[in-house]
Amino acid sequence: MLARSFKEKAIKTGFLLCASASIIALGLIMYFLVNEALPTFTGFNAMGEKFSGIGITDFIFGSQWKPVSETPQWGILPLIMGSVWVTLISSIIAIPLGIMTAVYLAEIAPNKVREIVKPMVELLASLPSVVIGFFGLAVVAPLMLEVFDIRFGVNMLNASIMLAFMAVPTITSIAEDSIHSVPAELREGSLALGATRFETIWRVVLPASLSGLSTAVILGMSRSIGETMVVLMVAGGAARIPDSIFDPVRPMPASIAAEMGETSFGLEMHYFSLFAIAMVLFLITFLFNLLADHIAHKYKQVGSASL
Repeated sequence: MLARSFKEKAIKTGFLLCASASIIALGLIMYFLVNEALPTFTGFNAMGEKFSGIGITDFIFGSQWKPVSETPQWGILPLIMGSVWVTLISSIIAIPLGIMTAVYLAEIAPNKVREIVKPMVELLASLPSVVIGFFGLAVVAPLMLEVFDIRFGVNMLNASIMLAFMAVPTITSIAEDSIHSVPAELREGSLALGATRFETIWRVVLPASLSGLSTAVILGMSRSIGETMVVLMVAGGAARIPDSIFDPVRPMPASIAAEMGETSFGLEMHYFSLFAIAMVLFLITFLFNLLADHIAHKYKQVGSASL
């Protein structure tokens, strides 16, 4: 009896330590980002040395990002707009693909087809982002130049398409699990009342799985906004507000990855401003995850009688 009680306490302690480690890691990451980003606005580095800082409003809403020019400008609005537009366009492509694929796999596809299609979809998630970026650079970019007769093959649309293919496995996997969790009696009741299979899916299954579908969409979008290598390779690298989907852009992750190696560690405004960008990106993805968690709890389906 004592041995069993000891084992249960040991297991509980192990789970508590794992959960605590995750929380502590998140806290340390947040502390590190804030500590390295604050000098951007205060004008003092860790050694107390004074340099030219910038206001939060000017930093967020400034329209020029020129950190290495003779007169540096630190506005990250073009970087934010690049991230927003790339994420939005990729979501427009990925959400219908992911949701429809999940519906097909969960409700329509025969078992033999599901066993083939599902691993192929999930294989996209295992592809390194640099491979997808190289595909966009070597295949999609020349194709765009030929089809649309544009100046730049590496642009916002190219990056959005590549990010969409990266987000589809996330959306499909979570959405399919949500659809599978809908009680079978809801489907059977709908069919018994004379609804067709399509009407059952559209009016019963999808509303009942709204919580999981919303979570899938938001997590897919957060995957797109935080991706680095793809946008670094195929977004074009131009830090300006785009006027067209064919314009080159520079999302926030690409700026951090491209410019961090050009800075002096802990000594200059450029270094601290990149951490400020990272903090903004962290807050955006954190809000995405909070929104996903809120929607998952708000529309959670509990039992077959709560619909």
